[in-house]
Amino acid sequence: MPPQTQTSKIPVHILDGGLGTTLQDHHATTFNSTTTPLWSSHLLISSPPTLLACQRAFIEAGSDVLLTATYQVSIEGFARTKTASHPDGIPRDAIAPYIRTALTVAADAVEGSNAKIALSLGPYGACMIPGQEYSGAYDAEHDDEESLFRWHLERLRLIVEAVQHDDGQRLEDKVQYVAFETVPRLDEVRAVRRAARAAGLEAMGIPFWVVCVFPVEGQDVLPDGSAVEAVVEAALSGPEPQPWGIGMNCTKVHRLGRLVKLFGEGVEKVLGEEAAQARPALVLYPDGTQGEVYNTTTQVWEKKVEGPGAADWRPWEVQLAEVVNDARAGGHFSSILVGGCCKASHHDIAKLRKQFH
Repeated sequence: MPPQTQTSKIPVHILDGGLGTTLQDHHATTFNSTTTPLWSSHLLISSPPTLLACQRAFIEAGSDVLLTATYQVSIEGFARTKTASHPDGIPRDAIAPYIRTALTVAADAVEGSNAKIALSLGPYGACMIPGQEYSGAYDAEHDDEESLFRWHLERLRLIVEAVQHDDGQRLEDKVQYVAFETVPRLDEVRAVRRAARAAGLEAMGIPFWVVCVFPVEGQDVLPDGSAVEAVVEAALSGPEPQPWGIGMNCTKVHRLGRLVKLFGEGVEKVLGEEAAQARPALVLYPDGTQGEVYNTTTQVWEKKVEGPGAADWRPWEVQLAEVVNDARAGGHFSSILVGGCCKASHHDIAKLRKQFH
């Protein structure tokens, strides 16, 4: 175990909240897998001004880092998206302008602040119908590390090409981080690290983080059954570039305490003597719910009054701040980036920031 560290010496930065649910709850936007298979990324097509208003509210709430509206961006998702100009779906060679819109809107949202921009990239399961982030049950063509590596690399190259086409700009001119989010499988953790190198993120000097999802109550494992220590090893060991940060998103807040403890222990075990010099940041953005559970069949958030975590009715931001301060005291991480995922609005992020400032 590392020596106890003074909490004040471990910096905490605030991430934004759940884009899709905030658009639904506060901007009268609706999504479904038939007409808007890109989900929140559909705003890049339908209403960039609405997207800008939503993202600017997160900056005004005190976010230090803003995720772009690209979580569901994929060649498959655009191919399923029908518009007046592309009634049969948007082809690959027509995607670039929408990617540039995502980066422009994010830049406009952070203008006048010191906030940084992170390129949001969901797992392969985010482009499946229905989405499979919580199960990791992928189709046969994307069911191993090699095929997932190729899929993530293709998407990264698509984005890099889109930026370079814009008057010779570079991705590193547009974003300060790349976020691989809601990863449900161990082979996909390894795949995104390989894709990061192959796409040139290391050469560009763009740090990236990898966060996983832990949806199974009572089990500290990924949907594929992998333990936290295995996740940390897949993220930090080996010749591929080491992520700037690791952690979890889209996971219930009442489960974070034990999971963060396991992540910290995993960092010490995997890095060993290198831990003091090479500790990653801890990245945490749990669901912002107060007991609601997403019904994947009805696509509706339903209030649950019983079950794990139901007895703790302290505000979400209070529970999350307690986890963060415990992690700071543990000394396993270089810094902490904390925000919210599904159902965490700009109001929640403002309350979270007050816990630390």
